[in-house]
Amino acid sequence: MLHTKVSQIEEIIEGAIQTARQHQKPQLISIVDRIDNIDPFQFLHTGQIIDQHRSFWQSAEEEFTLVGIGTASKLYAKTRARFNEIQSMWNDLNDQAVLYDDFNVKGTGIVALGGFSFDPEQRNGVPWENFSDSQMTIPAYMLTIKDDQCFLTTNVFLYPEDHPQQIIRQIKEHQEILFSPKPLPYEPIVRSGMEEVLPEEWKKTVERATDDIKKGLLEKVVLARELRVKFQAPVQLAEVIKDLAETQNNSYIFAFESDGDYFVGATPERLAKLEQDQLVSTCLAGTIPRGKTKEEDAELGQELLEDPKNLQEHQFVVDMIRGAVEACCTNVDIPASPVLYPLRNLQHLYTPVTATLDEGYSLLDVIERLHPTPALGGLPQKASVDYIRENETMNRGWYAGPIGWFDSSNNGEFAVAIRSALIKNDSASLFAGCGVVEDSEPEAEYEETAVKLKPMLSVLGGS
Repeated sequence: MLHTKVSQIEEIIEGAIQTARQHQKPQLISIVDRIDNIDPFQFLHTGQIIDQHRSFWQSAEEEFTLVGIGTASKLYAKTRARFNEIQSMWNDLNDQAVLYDDFNVKGTGIVALGGFSFDPEQRNGVPWENFSDSQMTIPAYMLTIKDDQCFLTTNVFLYPEDHPQQIIRQIKEHQEILFSPKPLPYEPIVRSGMEEVLPEEWKKTVERATDDIKKGLLEKVVLARELRVKFQAPVQLAEVIKDLAETQNNSYIFAFESDGDYFVGATPERLAKLEQDQLVSTCLAGTIPRGKTKEEDAELGQELLEDPKNLQEHQFVVDMIRGAVEACCTNVDIPASPVLYPLRNLQHLYTPVTATLDEGYSLLDVIERLHPTPALGGLPQKASVDYIRENETMNRGWYAGPIGWFDSSNNGEFAVAIRSALIKNDSASLFAGCGVVEDSEPEAEYEETAVKLKPMLSVLGGS
């Protein structure tokens, strides 16, 4: 139930249209309401009736969920300076917007959700035809759940020629749909086929990469591969997201829909989080499976903490993130050694980074400096990305790219889009990668990627 009276909404919309007519330019309004508790997965599922452009974000470390339905505005970059361009468009949008918000809760009001591709110079569009290189969306309707409180943001772009009653009627119809008490349908996802894309060629690429590293062409490169899956029926987005949220603890659960295609995942890897001027980043690199018993799990964890290859891979990430953060922050704090970060199927080496963002910088400035980290690209940064573009057997698209959100109060968070899948109706492409260094063995790296595919496979028809 909405806490804002209909008469108040009518007054706001009528006033905004008058302003649009007076200045002969559109007017963005954003209305935040406190609402009764609602199931976010039901909200996500019901939203497909309104628009096949939905988004979902759930934090890995706090009770914080965003669900976006429809589009009030989209921000696309047209140049290679994509982060700066999006930031400039965002600043202009906020300058002309009017916010009606009595709550001042992060993630409410004018919020952009979306992401960026891994490599803007990748030319092969398949299978990412429906996803732009960079795309941040301000939803028409957004559910925010923060510490057991629920809020609904309604964002509307109003034009001089709009009729107030028509807009008000549409909003009321959409809200009735979103708040309808329909249970989330559950239909088992049944796979009808599965195909690994060029696995032997991928292993040969790993072998070539180790030779090139020994020759001094680069220090490290992350190589990813693709697994294609077919299903007996179209896959429902909300069902997948709910299963991920229930099974993948300590992970960021995300979904971005574009023209009916879904990019979904459960990633453990935060890129950067900003609240006011306090920045948190994460160094996450080095991987080993979980044990079947408590004792085996502890042994594997200790093995990871002492493994030279994984420690080297982790230190690459720490050094790079340190340099990126120090370029725009003060009070940078980084522990001297990593600890274990356990997930359901895997455990990683983990080092947290905290800092204070300098005045004049934004979260996107930090993301631009961090992407891609050595954990997703390699070292040196440009050489490794060029190597991936020329040698990898697939188009990454948004896989391993920065995905997340930010609001108009200088809050936001981005993660790295790994442990993910691109779902297209009754088929999906799953992605997993591994860091290749001088002493990497192709078969071992292949097995590591197989383990990393398990989280998505488990919710797409079973392991």
